[in-house]
Amino acid sequence: MRIRLSFALALALAASATAWAQSYPSRPITLVVPFGAGGPADTIGRIVAEAMREPLGQPVIIENVAGASGTIGVGRVAAAPADGYTAVLGNWATHVLNGTIFALRYDLRADFEPVALVSNDPLLIVARKSMPANNLEAFIAWLKANPDQATQGTTGAAAYRPSAACSSERRPPPSSGSSPIAAASAPPCKI
Repeated sequence: MRIRLSFALALALAASATAWAQSYPSRPITLVVPFGAGGPADTIGRIVAEAMREPLGQPVIIENVAGASGTIGVGRVAAAPADGYTAVLGNWATHVLNGTIFALRYDLRADFEPVALVSNDPLLIVARKSMPANNLEAFIAWLKANPDQATQGTTGAAAYRPSAACSSERRPPPSSGSSPIAAASAPPCKI
């Protein structure tokens, strides 16, 4: 069983860089963020990469490889040499859910080893102050009464979709990340 270096392992390496031989790392490390630039995962990746730079003594380069609910970016890391120079910023969707809904070319349990929790990402349902509903029950009732008035976005099949259970049968088109969704739903968003 060949264990690939996951993002969490790279973070652990940064914390214990003095324990490694003087030769590691001898070149920049690539941190693959399997989502589009400008979204939450990209922001977290850039903050962590900067924090890793000094203890490792090498730059940590962010590479956004978006698509297919993160499977393209994670697959790129699974195919990379297991030498500690390519890591991935994973989350529940990329390293648990994708394995249950997609036929992957890699084995999430055999090829990756989570080492550290980097952030906690609570999910919220948010609407404009002018929205007539001010709690979840009223929001669900409003959605049912106004099925053509609500808009939503998703980053793919494995994305969190808390409003899908209370919206109409319309399915939103996938996007390459949360930044394009925010931009596309900006002023014309009706909620």
